Amino acid sequence: MKSAKATRRSRRTGKKAARSKTAARSKSTRRATPKKTARAPARAMAAAAAASIDDLGLIEHAKSGAEALRSQFPNIVFTSGRRGVDQQASAMAGNVVRKRRWIEQTYRASPQRNALQKWVDTHPEATTRAAIAAGLKGIMDGWTDDQKARFSQHLGGLAFDVKPVSQGAAQIKAFIRRLPHLHQFLDREGGLIIWHAGFDKA
Repeated sequence: MKSAKATRRSRRTGKKAARSKTAARSKSTRRATPKKTARAPARAMAAAAAASIDDLGLIEHAKSGAEALRSQFPNIVFTSGRRGVDQQASAMAGNVVRKRRWIEQTYRASPQRNALQKWVDTHPEATTRAAIAAGLKGIMDGWTDDQKARFSQHLGGLAFDVKPVSQGAAQIKAFIRRLPHLHQFLDREGGLIIWHAGFDKA
């Protein structure tokens, strides 16, 4: 028959073992969590890179250019292709928030560019992306399809943007500049780092 001391020692030993198991599980959980967090951005990047070229809504020769670029650099991330008026207004507004003269400094002189920049200049109270986008959209809604296409190749499906990278940047930019029927390649727009490729229409 066990003595009282032996029973107490057995109980203390059992409690210590339980605490050790709980601590081990806690450490294991803490170690596992960072690994999951670290893999998440990589999965998101892979998903973005795997997006179909067809989803960009491009026409020739921009579509062939995008396919050639993806073939040479499988992990390239396309951030923009064809845009509707809503998307174009939002894209420009995001840059105007950071730089009020961005439209004037990015697009070649035209009545369309001047109208958009004038709206920005005469509405200093519009400081959010949503407010600026609404104003720019209101201007572009009054344009014909020809005016839209002449203002931005994105509106005609003849341009795409890619996510700038530091590793292999020189090789990627050199490849883009050699793409057939390239109209222009810009790695900066209005002083902001944006990789933009526009193409001639087939």
